Amino acid sequence: MGFIAYLILGLIAGAIAKLILPGRQGGGWIATLILGVIGAALGGWLGSAIFGAGVDSFFDLSTWLCAIGGSLIVLIIWGLITGRKRPAKA
Repeated sequence: MGFIAYLILGLIAGAIAKLILPGRQGGGWIATLILGVIGAALGGWLGSAIFGAGVDSFFDLSTWLCAIGGSLIVLIIWGLITGRKRPAKA
């Protein structure tokens, strides 16, 4: 898969992950693109390590499932890192 196709895959996978996960996630389309590309890379790595399916072909269902799953994992981790902290009560 080419570089541009991987960016498009990441953008769409990141947007779908933001739609699936409840809550308010900040960031515009560039943050979604970065989230999706990192998630697609993570999903491809996990998919090939566990199931033998990676992100090889743009029009393959396993590619999309791995990319969306990886994007969800990255989004959850990002939410845990940057989660809103409540002020301490006196």
